[in-house]
Amino acid sequence: MNKKLKIAIIGSRGYPYVYSGYETLVKELSERLVKKGHNITVYCHRSLFKHRPQNINGVDLIYTPSVETKFLSQIVNSFFSFIHVCFSKSDVVLIVNTSNGPFGILTRLFKKKTCINVDGLEWLRPKWKGLGSMYFKIGTKLSVLFFDKLITDCNEMKKVYLKKYRCNSTVISYGSTMTNFGDNDILKKHKIISKKYYLIVGRLIPDNNSHLIIDGLLLSDSTMQIVVVGDVPYEDKYATMIKENASKKIIFTGYVNCQKELTALYKNCFAYFHGHEFGGTNPTMINALDINCSIIALDTPFNREMLLNKEAIYFKKNSNSLKSAINFFEKNYHIFENNNKDYKLSKIYEWDYIANQYLKLFKKIS
Repeated sequence: MNKKLKIAIIGSRGYPYVYSGYETLVKELSERLVKKGHNITVYCHRSLFKHRPQNINGVDLIYTPSVETKFLSQIVNSFFSFIHVCFSKSDVVLIVNTSNGPFGILTRLFKKKTCINVDGLEWLRPKWKGLGSMYFKIGTKLSVLFFDKLITDCNEMKKVYLKKYRCNSTVISYGSTMTNFGDNDILKKHKIISKKYYLIVGRLIPDNNSHLIIDGLLLSDSTMQIVVVGDVPYEDKYATMIKENASKKIIFTGYVNCQKELTALYKNCFAYFHGHEFGGTNPTMINALDINCSIIALDTPFNREMLLNKEAIYFKKNSNSLKSAINFFEKNYHIFENNNKDYKLSKIYEWDYIANQYLKLFKKIS
């Protein structure tokens, strides 16, 4: 008889709040594990939820305090969440984000079984300059030390942790959030025409390179529009600087939380730009792969791993490289489209497979 596990999840903004890859992971994983009969508790940032039901879709919810600033929000929320979970009856605690590394001393002292999804190379991201970068370096080292199992989202990230920390990890990816049907009304709303625009999806932070992509497009021979989906949930000079480029050619939608609308934007784009620099497997790229978009991507080991079975165009981190990539792509668009017509998303990016991989790991350590 299969044991029914009590699983707690700490480190996201909560459920069903969807803002980034972590929240999507928590949502998709929790709902599937509940259907399999397991008890799931998600810790939520109290300040983000006006209404605070104790249970949604079978997922138990605990609302702990947070201070909603760029750096302190997760640390404060995680501190209270870890204190609470140590006195709970949870069999396994799933932690996301290496900023939670220092709190692993608590779960270790209380002999809680733990695993952590370490995501990308947070300490290299420009938004965490100075003390922020130093904190993530320390948090990552303590994550390796205190938590029972590490989860990386791709083989290239696994190599990083093996080389830098001599720590093995379990590779489990993220999945697509695309739907079977899109809502094309969003095209009318923003006055964009199918196959006449490029698409960027992601937070407006330096290491996603939206500004570089916009510069490259403006330097190129392209007459296409570019649609930028995303923002940041705080006041930020970089994000403000990017949004000052808004024009008939450069359209900023802000966040698009409706998956039908987001699906429509992917399905109707001429090509998808992926400028993410320090992450591993990125959910926005998975969505583009699921829709089988043409893809122009920053040349990193992580992006090449994701695009292993798909013909894509790569660019270096400079405007001239991007300009050349865009010009080459537009001249050879039909060749790329034809070469990728039979592409199918790998099962490692399917949520049912992902949930089973997590459950296998939870059972192993519980």
